[in-house]
Amino acid sequence: MPGDERIVLFDGVCNLCNGLVQFVLKRDARRRFRFASLQSEAARRALQGEPPAETIVLIERGKTHLKSAAALRIARGLRFPWPLLYGLVVVPRPLRDMIYDWVARHRYAWFGKRESCMLPSPQMRGRFLD
Repeated sequence: MPGDERIVLFDGVCNLCNGLVQFVLKRDARRRFRFASLQSEAARRALQGEPPAETIVLIERGKTHLKSAAALRIARGLRFPWPLLYGLVVVPRPLRDMIYDWVARHRYAWFGKRESCMLPSPQMRGRFLD
């Protein structure tokens, strides 16, 4: 993995998670982020084991970040003004993750669920791991 590349692992059947991926793709001017669904073999290889079920994962410089830490680090890697959200890192992680977990528990009811994982467009295919 190139030194500045980051891998985002997301729930491929979750509409909220797919929306987040589309959001990041549009705001990642440096094309640092690559993506794979948590349901994929690429995610298992990247994590060297079974991926967690209800979280977003960011692999950055060989370190794995989960939940709110992953979300804030992703925001920090986007174009302005999104890096300002990283300031929320001062909120204690247990509190941030409690809010994250609450949204994660309700995401299918609020945003819906797909029957299968998203297929990237031909233009974006290179940004996704197999």
